[in-house]
Amino acid sequence: MPGQKSVNQQSWPQDVGILALEIYFPAQYVEQNELEEFDGVSQGKYTIGLGQQKMGFCSDREDINSLCLTVVQRLMERNQVSYQDVGRLEVGTETVIDKSKSVKTVLMQLFEDSGNTSIEGVDTTNACYGGTSALFNSLNWIESSAWDGRYAIVVAGDIAVYATGNARCTGGAGAVAMLLGSHAPLVFDRGLRSTHMQHVYDFYKPDMSSEYPVVDGKLSIQCYLGALDRCYQTYCQKAEACLKQENLGSHFSLDSSAFFAFHTPYCKLVQKSLARLMLNDFLRDPDAGANPKYSGLEAVRGVKLEDTYFDRDVEKAVMVASQSSYKEKTEPTLSVAKQVGNMYTPSLYGGLASILGSYSCSELAGKRVTLFSYGSGLASSMFSLHFSEDASPGSQLERVCLSLCDLQERLDSRKKMPPADFDKMMKLREETHHKAPYTPVGDVEALFSGTWYLTEVDSKHRRKYERKALAQATSIPSSPVAAAPPVSVKGLPTASAQAVAASTTSN
Repeated sequence: MPGQKSVNQQSWPQDVGILALEIYFPAQYVEQNELEEFDGVSQGKYTIGLGQQKMGFCSDREDINSLCLTVVQRLMERNQVSYQDVGRLEVGTETVIDKSKSVKTVLMQLFEDSGNTSIEGVDTTNACYGGTSALFNSLNWIESSAWDGRYAIVVAGDIAVYATGNARCTGGAGAVAMLLGSHAPLVFDRGLRSTHMQHVYDFYKPDMSSEYPVVDGKLSIQCYLGALDRCYQTYCQKAEACLKQENLGSHFSLDSSAFFAFHTPYCKLVQKSLARLMLNDFLRDPDAGANPKYSGLEAVRGVKLEDTYFDRDVEKAVMVASQSSYKEKTEPTLSVAKQVGNMYTPSLYGGLASILGSYSCSELAGKRVTLFSYGSGLASSMFSLHFSEDASPGSQLERVCLSLCDLQERLDSRKKMPPADFDKMMKLREETHHKAPYTPVGDVEALFSGTWYLTEVDSKHRRKYERKALAQATSIPSSPVAAAPPVSVKGLPTASAQAVAASTTSN
């Protein structure tokens, strides 16, 4: 639905959103069914109970700096973006290896040859919400008087690891980088954003000497679902106001978006979350009794949402009723999460990558994605974007889709590791966390080509990195985006072209 009208609307840059997106995950993984056997738990606990298939993990050669270096350079190379054309770079992460120096400052080494040091932004931290906060900050920058026409890059990256026990299977690692600007093929819906913030200790990391969090699992689920309810209710109110304003109806529901993507601690929680949105729809729809899609929910008509977080009968009923909606609208967002695990801040945006890697541009054109971001502690938001209508050959939307059409191939190219090797690596990371001096022992040859990796931590905790060479046979291909002429209407607009476009639409 259209964004809210404003007297100053024409002064804003047009179609602000994502011009390109890149994802990185480690080159090795462990099978969750094999991990079930290794951990001595019942068969299906991780694979059926949590909905997970594989879990990516890092050796001691990779840290948050190397993950972000890899994904940003890959974004720039695949899209042939000039480092001079970037005016903002912000990182969202909860993987802290330095209490003062930001990951963003480490990424500045990529810009040294260009001479570009005029780049705003640092790091943003609040559990898994930091990437979304960095995204909002960057969108706000583009729509502000501070914007100079250059691109913004948002990076969300984390390494999720847990102590030995029942939470270790919910780990993962990865990074997503997004190139933002105007005239984008993935356009954020202006004025459609809801937020819920609250003080709570559901998941936190008070021990700076350890990578491991303190987790209250039951409380965390309650907080997640409660935040989802609050964000969805406010989002629906704003969406319905927009619909009324444009004479396009007056009701928002699951039927109003093609896809619903969620922060994904584990995939089964996401399935329950989509079901929870149907429960919200059912309870707020005065004509729900006449709608066949709510068949089987009559018994839950009078429930209060806050009483249903752990009500198995209600959960079962809405899971059954929402099964087809889940298959159509949310399961396609989970291909990365099922095979990589919980990446923390990039988790939600891995869902967006999953959509782009699973459909052709003609299938996505004009469709809307509603996204729910959650970070413990807690911070949460719901917002949405839509794909441009232009799916013609050479269009920006086609180019973004083509840049991720090899996503499953990338996932399949990883190396499966025995659970015993995974366990040894977790012990090594635990023993060497913040150790200085330290020389990593992980196998560099096991990394994907073009991956940045840690070579040394000196006695003053200063970290040094190198990049694994791009093998000719596996070099990163040029993204189709780069094939566009520099200032072509159909191509990725240069920073100067964006500035011109902004000036021609201002009052």
